[in-house]
Amino acid sequence: MFEPTIKDIARICGVGVSTVSRAINNHPDINPETKEKILNTIKEYGYIPNNSARNLKRSDAKAIAVLVKGITNPFFTGMIKVIEQECKRKHYSMELTHIEAGEDEVDVAQKVVKEKRLRGIIFLGGLFSHSEAKLKKLNVPFVFSTAGSIPENISKNLYSNIGVDDRRESARMVDYLISLKHKRIAILVAEAQEESIGQLRLEGYRDSLRAHGIAIDEKLICQTDDRLSHFSMENGYLTTKKLLESGEKFTALYAVADALAIGASRALHEAGLRVPQDISLAGYDGIEMANYIVPSLTTMRQPVEDMAKDTTKLLFDIIAGKKEHQHITYQAELLIKESTDVCRECGIDGD
Repeated sequence: MFEPTIKDIARICGVGVSTVSRAINNHPDINPETKEKILNTIKEYGYIPNNSARNLKRSDAKAIAVLVKGITNPFFTGMIKVIEQECKRKHYSMELTHIEAGEDEVDVAQKVVKEKRLRGIIFLGGLFSHSEAKLKKLNVPFVFSTAGSIPENISKNLYSNIGVDDRRESARMVDYLISLKHKRIAILVAEAQEESIGQLRLEGYRDSLRAHGIAIDEKLICQTDDRLSHFSMENGYLTTKKLLESGEKFTALYAVADALAIGASRALHEAGLRVPQDISLAGYDGIEMANYIVPSLTTMRQPVEDMAKDTTKLLFDIIAGKKEHQHITYQAELLIKESTDVCRECGIDGD
């Protein structure tokens, strides 16, 4: 794949290397039109300046990057720990990068690969709606981990993905709540943009309600606050407080992440509501903390250790030329704990 140098950018723009350097460094001594042309060319060709000449000597470094979007979600803590252990076993170093909510993870990946001279990338969390043309600019192997599904318009020969089918497993959780006679089921949704994990889990919620002939009440779909960390306990707490203040009636609350559910449990407690006697509460992920809150949380557990180990092994095998890209989907495990029970509010759902 063509990886442009500063000399290539200068040649394409018909200017000298020093002029390109002035444009990159925002030097005042450059014609504005020339500067704009150079910056547009840099963007078009994906050129990223090296931080130092030392980086040019790192092309053989055994290092991979782990790019995490949603680092406040405790679910990723366990995965990162396992990935780091697997890297050490293979004598690789691991570059951990936190992606902010408003950042594009592929743009960040291009920059990290260029600056660090990495062998491969693992994406944890984030969106999966990037164009194929954009993904092709990454000139190292990469794996979307915790991603059970990727848009069909992207060639499967371009990437690997490992994860559960979030839409299907989310529907299974709602199926379980419905089996307990709940019909007024509220949901806490984080990061519900197109093709995100939050969106897929929301679609699973909708799928289950439709399959059981239950009308979807948009007032029970509660989006978390985008100004806060999407999958944080604080966001779960504040979003649940807002739901309770709305006066909407519900008998079960399903959060698309355990951290959100833990925050929600505090808001329910402060409102004088008992879990599960008054409100059944369910989460998703299966983080260890969910076992130790009172009552313990019913959740959909993802096989964290298996996914993390298989992610790193697959990436190393692709780097070594032992395997082609693969697409692996796991089944989550419904863990029924103390926070859910049969609906006791017959009057609310019209039974």
